[in-house]
Amino acid sequence: MNSNWFKGVMRLTKVKIGKRVTLKGVPVIFNQKGATLNIGDDVMIKSSFLSNLVGLYSRTIIVTRTANARIVIGNHVGISGATIYAREEITIGEGTLIGGNVKILDNDFHPVEIEARLANDTRRIGTRPIHVGKNCFIGCNALILKGTELGEGCVVGAGTVVSGQFEAGSVIVGNPGRVIRSNVNE
Repeated sequence: MNSNWFKGVMRLTKVKIGKRVTLKGVPVIFNQKGATLNIGDDVMIKSSFLSNLVGLYSRTIIVTRTANARIVIGNHVGISGATIYAREEITIGEGTLIGGNVKILDNDFHPVEIEARLANDTRRIGTRPIHVGKNCFIGCNALILKGTELGEGCVVGAGTVVSGQFEAGSVIVGNPGRVIRSNVNE
């Protein structure tokens, strides 16, 4: 598929695409009417199996799910077979690298309470914004949960489940994610 054609389709759904956005394979990018989805300059989105040799399970998926949702992906970001799914807000700082099969989800997808879940009451789905700082690295198969804030230059280890607020330069590993090193640049 011609990536220029695909970028044209994205623009029709009000996806704001920066300059020199490169698509390797065909991602799933959907912007709900009334939502905001901005992709910065010099962004690489990998969606084909061999585009990242860590082994991608699926194409990159970037979705705004509600009319109020907002996804902003900064300049010079790399994404490999990741899912970025917002009901409220997800921001990815410039220079951040998102490894293979990462999931970044600002919501629970379903209500926690049984009655609300059985009634499919989407108003009761828990949501909180996610903010990923500049120049972070998120290792393959990590899961970034609602309400997470990663300061500039954080490193998230492969397979880590992240929830909470982390200072700039933290190295976070495990399930649940915990800081094993502060100020990674020193």
